[in-house]
This record gives sequence, C-alpha cells and structure tokens, in this order.
Amino acid sequence: MGAVDTVEAEVRELVRRRGLDPVSDQAAVRRLVDEVVTEYDERTLTSALPPLADRGQAVRAVYDAVAGFGPLQRHLDDPTVEEIWINEPGRVFLARRGRSELTTTILTDAQVRELVEKMLKSTGRRVDLSTPFVDAMLPDGSRLHVVIPDITRRHWSVNIRKFILSANTLDELVALGTLTVQAARFLEAVMVAGLNVLVAGGTQAGKTTLLNCLAGAIPARERVITCEEVFELKLGLPDVVAMQTRQPNLEGTGEIQLRRLVKEALRMRPDRLVVGEVRQEESLDLLIALNSGLPGMCSIHANSAREAIVKLCTLPLLAGDNVGHGFVVPTVASCVDIVVHIAKDGSGHRRVREIVAVPGRVEGDVVETADLFVSRDERLVRADGYPPHAERFAWARLDLPALLAREEA
Repeated sequence: MGAVDTVEAEVRELVRRRGLDPVSDQAAVRRLVDEVVTEYDERTLTSALPPLADRGQAVRAVYDAVAGFGPLQRHLDDPTVEEIWINEPGRVFLARRGRSELTTTILTDAQVRELVEKMLKSTGRRVDLSTPFVDAMLPDGSRLHVVIPDITRRHWSVNIRKFILSANTLDELVALGTLTVQAARFLEAVMVAGLNVLVAGGTQAGKTTLLNCLAGAIPARERVITCEEVFELKLGLPDVVAMQTRQPNLEGTGEIQLRRLVKEALRMRPDRLVVGEVRQEESLDLLIALNSGLPGMCSIHANSAREAIVKLCTLPLLAGDNVGHGFVVPTVASCVDIVVHIAKDGSGHRRVREIVAVPGRVEGDVVETADLFVSRDERLVRADGYPPHAERFAWARLDLPALLAREEA
C-alpha cells in the first residue's frame, strides 16, 4: 500500500468513527485530512513508512477520494471544463471551450463503478441490469448520464455535463462575440415587447446560455415560471418560480413529466413562461399555452431556424392521433414570433447565425418566415425582414425602425 493509500485509509476510518458526512461536513473532512497528513509526515521520520512525495498533492488526492469524486474531481473543479465523459476506464475525455481532448486520467473498472455509485448515492437512483440507463443531477447541478453493458459493448459509459453559464446578459454575449450590438438591442426589445421566442441550435451550441440571457431582459415587474428537465436556468429576476421534472422512483411511480409542468405553470399566474427545451409531446402543451396569449420562450435542437420551425410543427404530433398538421402548422405560425439560431464553429466558438421572424402566414403546410439578421462573412448583419406585432413595440415605447435600421457601410 502506497503512502497516499495509507493516509486515505486512515482518514476514512476516522470519518467513520466520528460520524462525519463527507458531503455535508466538507470543512471538517478537509481539516481531518490536513491533520492526518501532518501526523503521517511526522511518523515517517521515525518509522519505515514511505514518505509522501508531495504533501499538497497528497492532501488533494485524499480529500477528493473521500469527499469528492476521486480522479475526476479536479476536472469538475476546473471552471473551463464543460463536460467529462468516460468511454472506457483508460479513456477519459473532456470538453473545453467547445473542443474535446483526451485526458491523462487513467481509471480501473472498479473505480468507474465506485464513482458512479457515489454519484448516485444522493440522487436515489440506481443502475443495474434491469435499469441499464440512468439520468441524474449531481449536488453541484451537473448532469450525470450512465449506460452499462450489455447495452454498451464492454465498458460503462459515463457522461457528466457541467452547466457553465459563460454569460448572464445579452451585453456579455456581445463581449464574447456571440452577438452583434444591434442584434442584442433588437432581442432585448423583443423580450420587453413580449414576443414569443424559439432558440434553436445543436448539442452544446449554447442554447441554454442564450435562453438565460434573453430571459434576463424580461421586465422585472413580470412573474416568470420556468419548466426544465433539470435546473439549468439561473434568472436574476425578482419574481421567478423554477420547476423541474422528476423521474420515476425505484417502484416505477412518482414521475413528473415536462408537459405536466407546463400545464401546472398556467395555474400559477404567469406573465411569462420559459421552457428549457422541448423534445417530445410537451411541445403541444407549450403551443396551447402560447396560443392563449401567454408570452413565452423555449429552446429546441435544430440546425437552422427553418429546421426548428419544421420540427416544432412535427413534435406535437407525438401527443396522439387526434393531433394533426391542420391544427399544428397554423398554430406554430401564429404562436412563434422570433427564431434565434446559434451554432458552434470549427474552433468551438459559439455565434448566433441567424434571427428569423415568423409573420404568421402559412402557404400550404409551410410556415412563412422573414430574415431579420443573417450571417455574412462570419458576421451577423441586418437583412430585409420585419418582426410581427409592431404594435407591441409601440406600446412598450420602442422605436422598431431605429432598432432595425441598416448600419452604415
């Protein structure tokens, strides 16, 4: 047994004897680790115990093993790391600034299983042959997803998606190069005027961050209800109620789906409804809510604004055979006002690629759109279209022509 392993074993024994909870008593555990390491260093002077090569590294390793998630903890603590995934014990990857890289972290099969069990301990979830998938939220808000054999070929597959808000306001997105100043001012006016907004993009494109920044422009007087699968939005508004879904318990009961949250939100006197992401039949409940005149916004996986609209016209059909295109397509046309598409380029930089208006007209089964801002030479520039509901901008005393005036060449 190595020096670090010896110290770790002693710390674990003292934690057990003193009845400490490594999760809730982290400060006490940290002090205990310091004490045990100091005592161990003193013992090595008068015994045959192997010395610690680096005291600081030993303290960190023991603390992470006892109170954290072992070798993965340093990646979880790194604010630049966006996601961590394990394909097999010897191949641990992470994403940083939108790009993936193979780490030097090497685990064993037993360590992977122990880490997963430790992560699931506070969630009430489990993973075994009867439930080979698990989706859970860690105490710090990170999202854990695990798949085990024989669904995977040989090794456990583990994904930990950290939620990192790189920006909280539209101005911060401008500073990051995600938006132009004119587009930010227009979107800010859109939120004040109460138009319905759809944020579209691929995985890890920055949809949630953009949605959060847009929601930050909602007037402070409004009561906002948010519905999410897992808490990710962090709104700094004074009147906010945040709700998240709940998975079935071990008996298979108690599940709360996203469409139930949308329905319940309508009973909570909302002035604005924000849905983290629509993937399935909850899109129908969102459309019904927006069709009632309640301003709202959500995100959706799509590779363009047009694809986002087509997808929103298709997802509600999952709600049942009695829901058809004849209802969904005109409802989407009348409910969605603005679509903002964000994408990640080859270097990992996230940029808004287009902002599209939905005037409310339908030609056949196709929802008409009008380009407001488009990308030219990697820059978001003003196009020719205008948004619907100009009167709402006027009511809010916003000068829409000035907001959309073409910039001087």
